[in-house]
Amino acid sequence: MQDGHHREINYLRVSVTDRCNLRCIYCMPAQGIENVFHEDILSFEEITRIIQATTLVGVKKVRLTGGEPLVRREVNGLVAAIASLPGIDDLALTTNGIFLAEQAKKLKQAGLKRVNISLDSLHAGRYRYITRGGCLDKVWAGIEASLELGLHPVKLNTVLIRGFNDDEVVEVARLSLEKPLHVRFIELMPVGISQSWAGERFVPAKEIKGIIEEKLGRLNKVQKLTGSGPAHYYRLAGANGTIGFIPAVSDHFCEHCNRLRLTSTGGLRSCLYDEREIDVKSAVRGGASLQDLAELVTRSIQGKPKQHLMTSGWSKDKKMMFQIGG
Repeated sequence: MQDGHHREINYLRVSVTDRCNLRCIYCMPAQGIENVFHEDILSFEEITRIIQATTLVGVKKVRLTGGEPLVRREVNGLVAAIASLPGIDDLALTTNGIFLAEQAKKLKQAGLKRVNISLDSLHAGRYRYITRGGCLDKVWAGIEASLELGLHPVKLNTVLIRGFNDDEVVEVARLSLEKPLHVRFIELMPVGISQSWAGERFVPAKEIKGIIEEKLGRLNKVQKLTGSGPAHYYRLAGANGTIGFIPAVSDHFCEHCNRLRLTSTGGLRSCLYDEREIDVKSAVRGGASLQDLAELVTRSIQGKPKQHLMTSGWSKDKKMMFQIGG
C-alpha cells in the first residue's frame, strides 16, 4: 500500500520487548529503566495476528527488534509463527549478539533468514564501557555462528560516537576485507537519552567515508543488499563483504522510507521520530477482526509524515529507542 506521499509501505519493524541485558550509553540510562508489566506487552499470538493483518495491506518484510529480542523466552516460536504467514517474504532480527550463539540454530530452523548485530567497538574494555557490561567474546561467537549457519547477509551495526569509538573506523571497516561481513556505520541519532548530547558527539557519514578511503583505498558503489533499507553500500577492492553508511541525520532517507514500527506495548508508529501512535493492542485484545486491524494499519500508513525533522526539535517524544524499537 502507498502512503500519502506515494511511498510503498511494505516493511514492519516489531519490538518484542523493551527489556535489554545491556545499558548502552546512547540508548539507556546506567540505572536501567522501570520495565512495563508483562501483561502490557504484546503476546506472541497478538504480535502474529497483527502482522497477519499488515500482510493484507502489503507488508512483506518483518524485522524483530527490542530492547533485546533474545531476552524474551522462546522467541524462536514467534519466528516460526511469522515465517509461516502467507505473504511474508523476509524475516530478520536485530540483536546485540550476546545470546545469539546459543540461539542461532533454533532461530534458523524456525525460519529466520538473516541477522543484524550491534558492534560498537572491537576492543573488549571499550565495548564493556559503551554497553555497560557487555562481553565482546560472546558477540563474536554469535557472529561466527551466524556465518556458519548461513544467516546471510550478516550485517554489523556500528554507531559512531565522537570521543568514544570514532578512532576505530578503519579497524571496523577492515572486517569487510577479512570475512563476508557487511559493516554499517550509523550516524548517532538524537533520540531518547542521547538528545541532549548527540550534537557534540555526532560523526557524519561523509567524514567516516573519507577516513576509510584515505586509509584503505577507494570505495566502489555496489547494489543494495537484501533488506538494505536506507544504507548506501560500497566495497573495498578484494573485499569479502561490504561497507554501508546510514546517514539518518545528515542526509535523511525519508523519500524512500517503506516502514512501520510496532512497539512492544502495541503502539503502531509510521515514523521513528513521530510520537503519534495508533493503539492496536486494545483492538486485538478486544476481538478485532483481521480486516478491522488492517484498517488501523491503513490509517497509520496514510498518516505517515513526509519526512522526519530530527534536527529541528519537532518531536518532544520522551520515549527512548529501546522503548520504540531499535
